[in-house]
Amino acid sequence: MPSRVQTRATVIWLVLFGATAISWTLGAIDGLGVDQRIAPSVLILVVAAFKVRLIGLYFMGLREAPLVLRGTFEGLCLATGLLIIGMYLLG
Repeated sequence: MPSRVQTRATVIWLVLFGATAISWTLGAIDGLGVDQRIAPSVLILVVAAFKVRLIGLYFMGLREAPLVLRGTFEGLCLATGLLIIGMYLLG
């Protein structure tokens, strides 16, 4: 059983690493005007919310948590992500 957990953790870690690389690449794009930076910036925020969800589910044990706790966490991730994106777009 431990080898399976380590394998899953390794896969999730690699996904998190890849998501970080995608965010970094999007953030490093030069030569775009202010209006053209909105889509990459929103995508970076979506990737960040996805990473928070993965960390909570796989490294904080919420994947096996009771449905109410997991649902609350998932809802909080969604609400916070949408709130931050909305504030970015309006601000």
